[in-house]
Amino acid sequence: MTNCGISRWDDPRDINRRLKILTDQPIWEVSDEYYEGTILKYYDEKCAASKAVFDEAKEFIPGGVQHNLAFNKPFPVCFERAEGAYLYDKDGNQYIDFLQAGGPTILGSNYPAIRDAAIDLLKSCGPVTGLLHEAELMIAKQINHCMPNVEMFRMLGSGTESVMASLRIARIATGNKRIIKVGGAYHGWSDQMVYGLKIPGSRNLLESHGIPRKMFAYTDEVRPNDLDMLEGMLKLNKFRGGTAAVIVEPVGPESGTRPIDKFYNKGVRSLCDKYGALMIFDEVVTGFRVALGGAQEYFDVVPDLTIFGKIVAGGFPAAGGVGGKKEYAGLMAAGVGTMKHRAYVGGTLAANPLSALAGYTAIKEIERTNACEKAGRAGDRLTDGLKQLLDKYALPFVAYNQGSIVHLECTGAMTFDFSSFLLPKSAIGLLRSKDMMIERKDSMERMGAAYMANGIVTLAGSRLYTSMADTDEVIDEALNRFENVFKHVVKTAKCE
Repeated sequence: MTNCGISRWDDPRDINRRLKILTDQPIWEVSDEYYEGTILKYYDEKCAASKAVFDEAKEFIPGGVQHNLAFNKPFPVCFERAEGAYLYDKDGNQYIDFLQAGGPTILGSNYPAIRDAAIDLLKSCGPVTGLLHEAELMIAKQINHCMPNVEMFRMLGSGTESVMASLRIARIATGNKRIIKVGGAYHGWSDQMVYGLKIPGSRNLLESHGIPRKMFAYTDEVRPNDLDMLEGMLKLNKFRGGTAAVIVEPVGPESGTRPIDKFYNKGVRSLCDKYGALMIFDEVVTGFRVALGGAQEYFDVVPDLTIFGKIVAGGFPAAGGVGGKKEYAGLMAAGVGTMKHRAYVGGTLAANPLSALAGYTAIKEIERTNACEKAGRAGDRLTDGLKQLLDKYALPFVAYNQGSIVHLECTGAMTFDFSSFLLPKSAIGLLRSKDMMIERKDSMERMGAAYMANGIVTLAGSRLYTSMADTDEVIDEALNRFENVFKHVVKTAKCE
């Protein structure tokens, strides 16, 4: 396999064992003395310009930020420059960037070849015409070159839209109604997919506010890494309208936060074939990151449909798309008023020339530079270094990675699982544990604030994405900064 970013696959049973040890004990976090005397002091003294922007933004923007990833304790830092492995805030402070815009910039931030291509296009065409542009064809052909299973590709505005389109295609193709997802997985924020979000077994009880319960009538949830439960649901659905599709994040729910067995996806593929359901790979995060051919190449599994996002626009907006075999992808509507039996999808700014060209250029550069492998090696080096530090300071935190997707669980806030609960006890169990979940989430964000104050940007203090720009020197410097935090971590009386 060429240009693959995953060099090893940890046993999910060992990871889950260590995560259980973490959540079975009180919270470990930076001490109050360090947090209040050093971390908060950094924000007060070094991030005054960011604080001013945020204070004014709260008057005009709900919550003060336009993107969920932007909010961090004690307030969001305002960034104004990105270059390679680094970000620079409005006050001029430098940070090592392990957020990578949520995953799309595997080449490094503001990559010159993508930037130059975008500038040239803006000079000649502008960002959007609403009409056909050759860049649409270029990116579709390039995706097919890297992922032969994606015979046709339709670019859309986001991963959420792409999931919505894939479910419509699956229902038309199979004539069935029901969709099975894995508990804890994130497939965007459309009504029917905000179900079992983040916490397996939570169904529509945690974050499904503003959504009528009947919207989940045809959505089913199964436990992560449990093929027996999946087959049981497929059997049951034969009497409830049939299963149109099983949708998975191929490295496990929440970008591998809940790790799976390496052969789980092959098992899902086999069951989909057995029960006549389409298999949908949500490769929003993994596509062109874990391997040039995506997770489907790494796992040697052929999905019927593939969801794209993140890298597919090279870090530019309108990052989304759905593709697959012609017999399925061809079921999307094309043209105006065709009146054919097709899945209606659209988007005024979808596949705009700017984003399509940026995505094409990014994928070409990923192939040329062997970026997946380089970013994966950086992820291995970071994870191994974190493990050594955790041993050095005798911390129960859990570090593991799927190539350039690195997980650092300090509180276990994302490891709760309610999929063993049965209604009506499920609601009671969730309510009893809600306070504990909130407390661990608060502690996770507190750790994230400590990392940020030491010049490390993470995703909520628990996930990190590495890029090709993360040289050995960058990773080693990051580990020094992590050590500055870990040496101040203490065991608390929280959640006892």
